Amino acid sequence: MAIKLKIKKGDTVRVITGSHKGTEGTVLSVSRETNKAIVEGVNLVKKHNKPNAQNPQGGITEKEAPIHVSNLSLLTSDGKTTRVGLRVEEGKKVRYAKKTDEVI
Repeated sequence: MAIKLKIKKGDTVRVITGSHKGTEGTVLSVSRETNKAIVEGVNLVKKHNKPNAQNPQGGITEKEAPIHVSNLSLLTSDGKTTRVGLRVEEGKKVRYAKKTDEVI
């Protein structure tokens, strides 16, 4: 069952736990089915590629692997982590930073 996530594509986040703790990056994509996000420059894994027509040499490439959204925290404009809340303003549902009360 997919749930509503408070982190979206394009958000700047910081990893708050795990082996990549403290690293920051921009969210490239979010999967609501698995509750995971791909963050630019975080959780890099090496992928071994077989030779093919596009890449006749083959080789090893690095790419981002998904990381669970519970391990991510949204960054505010001043660079501090915050939790995300939802509220209705002028008939529209908006996300806001709970620390600074500013609309995201």
